[in-house]
Amino acid sequence: MLLIGKKHLDEMVAHALAEYPLEACGLIGGSAGEDGRAVVHDVYPTANSARSARIYEVDARAMLRADREAEAAGGQLVGVYHSHTHTDAQPSPTDVAQAPDPDWHYVLVSLRDLHPAVRSWKVRNGKIEEEQVVLQW
Repeated sequence: MLLIGKKHLDEMVAHALAEYPLEACGLIGGSAGEDGRAVVHDVYPTANSARSARIYEVDARAMLRADREAEAAGGQLVGVYHSHTHTDAQPSPTDVAQAPDPDWHYVLVSLRDLHPAVRSWKVRNGKIEEEQVVLQW
């Protein structure tokens, strides 16, 4: 389960819209529980080093900076988000293949329809499982 505030959800969607027609990406900072759930404390928009409408690559320096900021705030990186410009908010085979951490939360923002859709996934051993996203006001 991913617990996220409206402010952070809005920030991810706004970043995805701003980068369109390219895929946007960023990192998610927060606290992770033993039960696999995470609480989002911060969102770190990053550049998509791939500059592509089909794939994303988080800039390495931005990842290091976000990791340090999350730790300084008393948390850690708990996931990554990116947008899909023309498909559902479901991980593609490429997304699954490049998922670096089985404990991370993989948030997808789909811009396919008029209203953006946001879904979160766990990716373990090449298998995907959708998780509940709980909006905190």
